[in-house]
Amino acid sequence: MQKSGLMIGHFEPLHLGHIRSILHASSIVEILHIVITQHPNPNPRFPVTLQDKARWLQMACSDLPFIKIHTCDDFSFPVHDSIEDITINIDAYNAKIDYIQDKFAIDSDNVLLVTEGHPLSKPAVTSALNIEVTTTPLHPEFDSTAIHYNPIANWDIIHPEARGNYTRTVAIVGGESSGKTTLAHKLANYYGADLVLEMGRLYVGTDLGGTEEGLQYSDYGPIALDHAQAMRETMYQAQSPITLVDTDFVTTQAFCEEYEGRTHPFVTACIEEFRFDHTLFLANNTPWVDDGMRSLGSQSARERFEDRLTALFERHNIETHRITSPDYFQRYQEAIAYIDQHVFNK
Repeated sequence: MQKSGLMIGHFEPLHLGHIRSILHASSIVEILHIVITQHPNPNPRFPVTLQDKARWLQMACSDLPFIKIHTCDDFSFPVHDSIEDITINIDAYNAKIDYIQDKFAIDSDNVLLVTEGHPLSKPAVTSALNIEVTTTPLHPEFDSTAIHYNPIANWDIIHPEARGNYTRTVAIVGGESSGKTTLAHKLANYYGADLVLEMGRLYVGTDLGGTEEGLQYSDYGPIALDHAQAMRETMYQAQSPITLVDTDFVTTQAFCEEYEGRTHPFVTACIEEFRFDHTLFLANNTPWVDDGMRSLGSQSARERFEDRLTALFERHNIETHRITSPDYFQRYQEAIAYIDQHVFNK
């Protein structure tokens, strides 16, 4: 068994093929050094950082102390549609490998691990490299290029640690009694998706005794904080390419302005920090139902709140998709059509 091994890759996103290669490599060396580099052609729909990728691998390998994770933002290795397209510049590869070993103080007496069939494993190439080359099994069922450019279509083979960066958030917003919660639950069931519940309603139940009688300005910060924490936990454990969110921070701010007459700075910070990928804005033109926790039932109040919500989205430069049909089933169908087109590219 070699003392140490070196594996270099983009890991964008980390998928099960990567992990299987890593596990095989770690069985043939005592210490495996994984160096994560920048992807030369990032997917603009799914921006991730080197630190994101380091976290995925650190978490995936947290119980494997013989695997060491490093990040390198000084250069990137090229991406190719297939192994056959790869051409090797021996001097350039030697320089990069030497640089990596020096940068991370990796013992020079180690092996470079690549997949079977990689040009670096060909005898004519390995004889000219400054490092010994060992191969890991090729997993053709995991096409890293295809996964990178269309992670949604390859969701099942993205590693669970990376899925939080690839699930698309869809917020369902609107005024009181606009059908937000019912639609969110229907969509979550339709897609088998995760759902972040409306924190304001839960907070009233857990902290205010079930009514809004005691609701005051100081409660909007904790409501937003609870919402942010629920989002973090749900997205980290994302089971689906979409994560539904019942009510957003903008709506929380609109209620604060409506009831308290002023803007809450912490909620403003949450609006700017937690941006959703898509926002479905339900018109406030469905029948108003008094459930004991609603107070904006008059036509003028409903119109005023919708105008306030619209202005807040404009203030924060958030684009929304308006769903204006008063028919619940039509709203459901339009939401599905939007998600299918903008998330699943159907």
